[in-house]
Amino acid sequence: MSLPTVSDAAVLAVPTASHGAIQLEQVSVRYRVPVERYWSFKEYAIRRLQGRVDHREFWALHGVTFEVDPGEVFGVVGRNGAGKSTLLKVVSRVLRPTAGRVRVRGVVAPLLELGAAFHAELTGRENVYLNAALLGRTRREVDERFERIAEFADIGGFLEAPLRTYSTGMVARLGFSVATAWEPDVLILDEVLAVGDEAFQRKCFARIDSFRQRGATVLLVSHNARVVSELCQRAAWIDHGVVQAVGQADEVTARYQESLG
Repeated sequence: MSLPTVSDAAVLAVPTASHGAIQLEQVSVRYRVPVERYWSFKEYAIRRLQGRVDHREFWALHGVTFEVDPGEVFGVVGRNGAGKSTLLKVVSRVLRPTAGRVRVRGVVAPLLELGAAFHAELTGRENVYLNAALLGRTRREVDERFERIAEFADIGGFLEAPLRTYSTGMVARLGFSVATAWEPDVLILDEVLAVGDEAFQRKCFARIDSFRQRGATVLLVSHNARVVSELCQRAAWIDHGVVQAVGQADEVTARYQESLG
């Protein structure tokens, strides 16, 4: 079966700026996955040296094209495995596309996976410095904003406890607080708002909106179509790595929900 092309996608008519903060042109990502399961790296290495490893190709993204305007909150919706997280990794420059071109203008702050830049055995305080360093911040910069980071995360005495004692929601609080302690040109969020209580989500929404008002661009993935519809100006719906629609957030999320039956 041939893969669909971007010409098969429905693009809703919405005017865009000529110089977007994020531009994707025919972006494709191909993975090579072993056909058999190997229970250890040693077994895989031996089989590969023997030339006995068969692979299949898997396209996580295929011909993805859209543009995000400066100062826009742009949402991405789709089923599990649709390619949303791969898309954000490409935009964050964590992953290089197999084909196509990506342009991102300005400083990027990615929050892709909960705890991905944290160490389970370090305390919350230590992880703040670690995560901020990975985002390019100096110790002095973290010292100056540490109290504000801790206040926003609001995890109390757990700040001095190892991260392995944290709930998923607490990890999300700390990760979001560090990633947004400095206003980036582009903020990338992957399912971060799906965890945590309603009060913390409202704090996140308020901070995202304040960034937008000051001209920052936000790219947000969420399984919650309501969140995308309410928080985003425009959105893209991705299915099996292919863009199905790009347009006003409420229209795109409505079409996505219809596809779920």
